[in-house]
Amino acid sequence: MAGILAWFWNERFWLPHNVTWADLQSTEEAAFPQAEDLYLAFPLAFCIFMIRLLFERFIAKPCALGLKVQANGPQKAQPNAILEKVFTAITKHPDEKRLEGLSKQLDWDVRSIQRWFRQRRNQEKPSTLTKFCESMWRFTFYLYIFTYGVRFLKKTPWLWNTRQCWNGYPYQPLMPDLHYYYIVELSFYWSLMFSQFIDIKRKDFGIMFTHHIVTVTLITFSYVTNLTRVGTLTLCLHDAADVVLEAAKMANYCKCQKLSDLLFLTFAIVFIVSRLGIYPLWILNATLFELYEALGNFPALWVFNVLLVILQILHCFWSYLIIKAAYKAISKGKAGKWNPLHVAKDDRSDIESSSDEEETVPRSKTPHSTITTNGTGSSNGTNGYLTGGTCSEEH
Repeated sequence: MAGILAWFWNERFWLPHNVTWADLQSTEEAAFPQAEDLYLAFPLAFCIFMIRLLFERFIAKPCALGLKVQANGPQKAQPNAILEKVFTAITKHPDEKRLEGLSKQLDWDVRSIQRWFRQRRNQEKPSTLTKFCESMWRFTFYLYIFTYGVRFLKKTPWLWNTRQCWNGYPYQPLMPDLHYYYIVELSFYWSLMFSQFIDIKRKDFGIMFTHHIVTVTLITFSYVTNLTRVGTLTLCLHDAADVVLEAAKMANYCKCQKLSDLLFLTFAIVFIVSRLGIYPLWILNATLFELYEALGNFPALWVFNVLLVILQILHCFWSYLIIKAAYKAISKGKAGKWNPLHVAKDDRSDIESSSDEEETVPRSKTPHSTITTNGTGSSNGTNGYLTGGTCSEEH
């Protein structure tokens, strides 16, 4: 095991020429980042997750109810043994051939069966209240950590001159504020990595998981190699747009449409300017060119830059989605209906709906049938099929 660790932490890979791990050992005069410091992130990530649960239950939920956020989830499909078995064991999206078979078996028309599956899929989606609580937690954390980052960075010389990120390297002492900032950010992203499996499921799960892996890797290795100055700039820059995004989502869930639209517009501007403008011109320029000029070439330099470029690719992808959503809404004359990312009608957490859901009782092929199927029959011959109203889209 010791041999594997020695091979992995090879000085000639991770550090510039003429720099060794001994140079980064803490002394009585100055403290430097140590790999052991990062172990603290795991228990702290658990603490952050527990704080989140308490926050959502005792702070976010009362706020949501006070703002009259919808507490009920989507319309539930009334139990039906045959359809439930198909849904859970075979497919949640039956094809035309299977729909025809179920139609004959249950004596329902195809549209009624399609509607049942649509409502059954929606039944597994979270309520607006749940999403509001999640957004309020993230908004609170992002606002706190972004404010902390700005207050810390405005006192540092590398905020105004990125060449100061490399001045005196590797002998850059670890300041307590910087240590706290890094460990809290790392812990938060670790908590997101784990909670993503139990959080609201969205269609870009893989992309967000990739983003979290890249972020955790960058934070970890930049800390160990004492490239923390440029790391603080990167973290603070990324938190700026997230604050506005979560505020926009909360306004959307509260049905404050005008405020939501204004915040989404602000978010789009902040996101595109910070991720497509400032990030490449400020951060990537510092790591691709200034770092090379100051410290020379070493393998880890290109690992860091590849990861930073992957982030930029994700920025471009999300910016494309934002611009596409805005253009589509404006071209259709519905400028007040666009929802760029992470919100109700986007590709991440949409509630399926259809105009045919106005019907609340399935239409039987034999209108006067009183068929009973697997004990789910009822007096109106609906085989235990759903009753009740529509499952409307969120706005």
